[in-house]
Amino acid sequence: MQNRTSSQSDWLRSYYFTRALFSTAWISAAILFRGQALPTALLLVIYPLWDAVANLIDARVNGGLKANPSQTLNVAVSVITTLAVVAAVSHSTYAVLAVFGAWAILSGLLQLYTGVRRWRVYGAQWVMILSGAQSALAGGFMISRSLGAAAPTILDIVPYAAFGAFYFLLSAIWLVVAAYRKAHA
Repeated sequence: MQNRTSSQSDWLRSYYFTRALFSTAWISAAILFRGQALPTALLLVIYPLWDAVANLIDARVNGGLKANPSQTLNVAVSVITTLAVVAAVSHSTYAVLAVFGAWAILSGLLQLYTGVRRWRVYGAQWVMILSGAQSALAGGFMISRSLGAAAPTILDIVPYAAFGAFYFLLSAIWLVVAAYRKAHA
């Protein structure tokens, strides 16, 4: 059991580092291509699609979809969001921001639940719990912005992605420190 827990903890560290790296690359591309319709649309579609794929892989590594109902639901929510973004991109930036807001609320609450569930086994999940809660709050903010007068852009989503990158990076570092302490105790 100890070896399995260590292996799963190793997985979570690399998973969190990968998620932070992806978000950082996405932010860079969003800033670089802002105002360019096709690359921006592609980035907006890729973001929730990546979340679906990442949650699917993580759930499978951690016992499968049946054993991880919050991640299974998060995969479904992210796939539906991807399709909704495809439709919203051709409609308006207001619609895109509203879709991202709804997704941030749902995926944030599911991430919060996943963090709580993993707390006892892996530790260091307080960051993911905080991230999930903040994601839900950010979703509400995005929805309120989507109802405003100023036309939203991809840059309205960048802070959300930046906080996600920060939280994933912090979680990875926290797990590295916890593993170091455990090895040297």
